[in-house]
Amino acid sequence: MLGIKIGNPNLNVVGFAGDGDAYAEGISHLIHAARYNANIKYFVHNNQVFALTVGQPTPTTELNFKDKTNPLGVKNPPLNPIKLMLASGATFVARVFADSKQIEWITKEALKHKGFAFIEILQPCLVFHPDIGYKEKTYMLDDKHDKKSFTQAMKKASEFDYNIAKKIPLGIFYQVEKENFIDKWPQLKELKSKGIGWREVNR
Repeated sequence: MLGIKIGNPNLNVVGFAGDGDAYAEGISHLIHAARYNANIKYFVHNNQVFALTVGQPTPTTELNFKDKTNPLGVKNPPLNPIKLMLASGATFVARVFADSKQIEWITKEALKHKGFAFIEILQPCLVFHPDIGYKEKTYMLDDKHDKKSFTQAMKKASEFDYNIAKKIPLGIFYQVEKENFIDKWPQLKELKSKGIGWREVNR
């Protein structure tokens, strides 16, 4: 995704991944895209299993989850992607449930943001990881939540550790405006101002 943005900074880059791709083999790309604050929107569909390869655990699978590769249950605690993205410098960090209205709303908000936007979508896998009551435990962050407060965002991110939860906050945890990746490089700023990519240079 970062390569696309470098090749033509005028393109609107939107990426989609699952929790296995984003948080396992692709985690280094995710961290650095957030750190660079590239103007990219990244949606992660998290069902807490490798559903395409018959249900192996991912970095966000809850403790004691059992499958054929872990008959004694998962022993390592799950990663908290919201905390990871906050710590990595993402300027827009959000989580919603797999609800069409929530997804439509958060997509519109993310597309308006100038900088790296991370959106996690919690969704059950009906075959390998069915809904374990997550939806009933979710609630939306309200206007009392200060989206510009890193401390508040971290506090809310701690309410759900991706194990069996009592409550799961949804919404925009953190949103601030900072210098983005394109603004840091005069060559890319020039391409942006001219509305072209590198392929059009010197033509």
